[in-house]
Amino acid sequence: MREVLDDVRRMLKAGDRVAIATVVDTRRSAPRPLGSRLALSSSGEMVGSVSGGCVESDVALRAEEVLAGGPPLLLRYGISDDDAFDVGLPCGGEIEVFVQPADPEELDRVEAALESGRRLSVTTTLAGEDAGAKAYGEGEAHSAATRTDERTFTEHYAPAPVMMIFGAVDTAQSLCRMAKAVGFRTIVSDARGKFATRERLPDADEIVVGWPAMAYDLHAPDEATYVVVLTHDARFDEPALGPALRSATPYIGALGSRRAQDARRRRLLNAGYTEDDITRIRGPLGLDVGAVTPAETAVSILAEVLAVRAGRGGGPLSQKAAGRIHPETVAS
Repeated sequence: MREVLDDVRRMLKAGDRVAIATVVDTRRSAPRPLGSRLALSSSGEMVGSVSGGCVESDVALRAEEVLAGGPPLLLRYGISDDDAFDVGLPCGGEIEVFVQPADPEELDRVEAALESGRRLSVTTTLAGEDAGAKAYGEGEAHSAATRTDERTFTEHYAPAPVMMIFGAVDTAQSLCRMAKAVGFRTIVSDARGKFATRERLPDADEIVVGWPAMAYDLHAPDEATYVVVLTHDARFDEPALGPALRSATPYIGALGSRRAQDARRRRLLNAGYTEDDITRIRGPLGLDVGAVTPAETAVSILAEVLAVRAGRGGGPLSQKAAGRIHPETVAS
C-alpha cells in the first residue's frame, strides 16, 4: 500500500473514483511479488504495477467494471512455460490479482500506523459475499504480505527497518545514502564531534554525538534493526557490539581485518561473552565483491544486510540451482 498511498490520496482528492489491484498470490517466476499494487482512476491514470507490464492492460479493463460499481474481482493470470510468449506472462509464472475500490478507512489506518511507527495487519477477504471486507490487527516486525488461505490475504505494515551505524567515517555516509534509497532509517553514532556532523552525514536520519549507549537509548535494537560497526577501535567496538549481542537483531557486522577480528573475539571472551554470542558478528563484514573505496564497501555491506533480511545466501543468481529469484513479498 505504501508504494501508491500518496498517489491514491491525490486521485481521491481530485474527485476521481479509484480501484486498487493487488497481487495476492504468485507461483513460479512471477514478475512482481505479493503485495505489489496498481492504482487506477476513473480519469484513466495508472500508478504502480502488478506484472511489469504483462497484464496491466487487461487488469485496467477489468478495473473499469469495479469503478462502474461492480463487485471486487479476483483475477488469475498464467500460462505454461511452453506457451510463454503467446499470451499472458512471458516469464511463465502465475499470479492472482484482487481488484477492489480504494477503501478510505484502510488508507487512513495504514497512513496513521506508518506515521506513528506502529505495526498494523490488514486482512482482506477475497471471495464470497463479503469480498473486499477488511479486518485489522497487530502487525509483525517487518512489512510483508501473505496469502493466508484461499479466501484471505494479509498484509503487515511496520516502521522502516533501522540501520545503526557506529563510526562516522566516509563509508558511513555512503552507506546512509544507499540504505535510505532502499527503505532503511539510519542512525549514525560517534563520540568524535568533528566527525559526527550533518555536513559529513547529510543523508543520516539521526546523528548521535556520544558513546554507543546514547544511540541505544534513542533506539533499542530489535528484530528489525541492523547493526554496522565501522570503528574497529576497542574503545568503541565493545560498547557498540554489547547491546546488539544481547538483542534480537538479525545482523551485526563489524569492520576490520581477520587479525582485528581475532583480537576483538579475545576481548569479548574476556568480557564474558560466549562463543555463540561472538559468532553472531559478521566480520570482516559485507559480501566479497572486491570492494576498495568507501562507496564500494558500502555496497558490499548493504548487499549482505539485504541478503540477511531476505534469508538469502548472497551468492550469484546464475549459480542458484533452484527456487525463486525474487522474494515472495514486497520488502518495505
